[in-house]
Parts: sequence; structure tokens; C-alpha cells
Amino acid sequence: MASNGANGKKKDPVLVVIQQSGGNDFLNTVIPFENGHYWDSRETIRIERDNMIPFTDDLAFHGSLAPFKEIYDAGDMAIIQGIGYENSSRSHFRGMDIWHTAEPTGVGTEGWLGQVIRQIDPDKKNVLTGVSFGRGLPRAMAAPGVPVASVGNLDNYGIMTPVEVEEERIKDLDIFKRMYTPAFGSGVVMNYLGQTGRDSLAGADILKQAPEMYQSTVEYEDNSIAQALRDVARVHLAGLGTRIFYTQHGGYDHHAQELPAHEKLLAELSGAIKDFLDDLRQHDAADNVIILVFTEFGRRMKDNGSGTDHGSGGGAFLIGDPVSGGLYSEYPSIDPADWLNAEDMRHTIDFRSIYATILEQWIGVESQDIVRGKYEQIKPFVAA
Repeated sequence: MASNGANGKKKDPVLVVIQQSGGNDFLNTVIPFENGHYWDSRETIRIERDNMIPFTDDLAFHGSLAPFKEIYDAGDMAIIQGIGYENSSRSHFRGMDIWHTAEPTGVGTEGWLGQVIRQIDPDKKNVLTGVSFGRGLPRAMAAPGVPVASVGNLDNYGIMTPVEVEEERIKDLDIFKRMYTPAFGSGVVMNYLGQTGRDSLAGADILKQAPEMYQSTVEYEDNSIAQALRDVARVHLAGLGTRIFYTQHGGYDHHAQELPAHEKLLAELSGAIKDFLDDLRQHDAADNVIILVFTEFGRRMKDNGSGTDHGSGGGAFLIGDPVSGGLYSEYPSIDPADWLNAEDMRHTIDFRSIYATILEQWIGVESQDIVRGKYEQIKPFVAA
């Protein structure tokens, strides 16, 4: 759990969520390189041995994940193998919505993190308890009456006029409305917007002060995920009381040209996370922060010649100084005899188990209502 601050008071635990949008290919991220079925399945879209970074006797990181290897070796990364759920959806929209609402069998009306924010701050004393960086409000943070600040870019936001800020807010709400009305109907969506409305983004005004308070020697790369995590660092270091951060890294839907695109994305992601951790450590502000990296589904076992199609049985990562690093759950069998639907890896741990673990062991809130049941938990955190 989070440690004590300089004044002796216990620091509040903070969660940073990074969404790998599009369906990350876990098989080419954490590679079972000693298993012959890997080489047989991936005839063209496979990582050659000279582009792997082994970290156990039979698992290797993709060669562009050198920063992840460093984090893993330091004991600050938990790799959640085989994460998923029964009857995995191959639809981007439905798959992501399931992860956002923790509701695989029905249509969830509240985001899991929106519910967390409500529990953390039931009286809405801090409109910055939850902050999202990126375009549009993620459904994971959307719940009626729960304020969430949503900002595309902190630097641009700080120099925008009040009229431009208002236009940005309207765009964000419009993106939310267009994304979710087809699936949930105008009634559910308008009910959310009617109760939350522009107040859900009101906290963004306060965020303008964060860049002015920030100094660091860490130089983040010029890509979307690095700049978003720099924004997260600036808000966290400003001491504005944010407990839940959310951001997204898109482009993982590799139906074609996977090898060069995936390499670039993994390099961006791992480098950004390493810089973010270095930044927090430089400011003695890393001991109460963990990062969850997730994606809506994995990819299929066999490649399609130039990429991979939607599958299941993916992976997730928990990262940070409070994390007890290592491998968690079991890597799905890649023996063709065990493939789901004759083409997918089977999941070996339910994603709601990880949510429940984070909620109860890290954030300190009850998980049963949020994940709709009781799920076996792992033990991925350093003992207090």
C-alpha cells in the first residue's frame, strides 16, 4: 500500500490506467520462444530470436521493450498472463465496453472507474479525483453524477481561451454521445449527459496551474502516450488530489503490417512508462502510484500473412514501485489441441480478478458491487 509522506501522513494510493486500444498481440509481446508451437503458428508474423529480450528460461520480451526488461528486472512489473473472460467478444466496441463496465453478459450502464471515483469521493469534494487525458471521455470513468476532468493536451489547454475550452468540452461530450448511442440507445446516453453534463469536465479549469508548477530533467519523447504520461506526472506532482488517471495508446489493431507498427508502438509505450517512473522517482512521488496496462482482447494464434486478427487470451501489466514483480496466472497453452475455437488462446484468469485485486488491495474499496461478484485475487503488491 501507499507509504507515508514527508509530513507523516499516509499518501493516498493512485491508479494510472493505460488502454492499449485495438487489441495488443500478447503472443508477440511476451513471447514463449522455446515453445515450438509459437514458431509453427506464426509463419510470417513472428519475432526472430535476435529481436527478443529473454527474461526467463522460456519467455522473452519483444526486442523493442528494453525499458520493460529494466523495469521487470528491478522487480517493479507484474505480468498478468492469459487475462480475459468467458465467451470473449471480438468486437472492438463490445470488447472494450466489457472491460470498461466489468459486465461481460449484459449492457453495463456505469464505468468501473466511475464507480470507484464515487466511492472515493461520494460528496464530490474534488472534481479532479478522476482525470482523463485524451479525446473523449472513456466509458470506464463515466457514471451519472460523477465529475471527471477530460483534457486532450495540458499544454494546449493552458493557453486556450474560455470559448475554446467550452468548444473542447462540447466536442468531448459529442464524441461520447456518438460512440455510445448506437449501442445503448439515446435514453441511457442522454440520461448520463443530462445528470453529468458539462460539470463532468469542470475540473479541467483547475488543471491549468499544473504545468506552471512542474520542473523536471526527464525528457519525454514526442509521441502521444509519452506526452499523456507527462501530463499525468504534472498533475500528480501538482498535488491536486487526483486518484484515478486514464489515458490511451491507440493503433494496436494489426490486421496488416503488424511487425513494423507493433515494434514502434511497444517502443513508445515502454519508453514512456520508463520516463514516467523516472520522473516520479526524481520527485519522490512514485511510492503511491501503480500503472495498469490493458487491452480489449488478444490476437489469434495464426497470422494472416501480414498481421493478426481479433482473438482472446491476452495479457496485462501492473507496474510501479509498490508492485511485487513477476509472472502471475498461467501463460495460455499454445498447443493447437487447446486452442479456443481452433484459433485462439484461452484465458487463464478473469479480468475482474485483477480489478478486484486493485480495488481491494490497492485503492481500498469494496469490489463486489463494481465487478458484480467475488473473484479470486492475486497478490501483486509489496507488503506494507
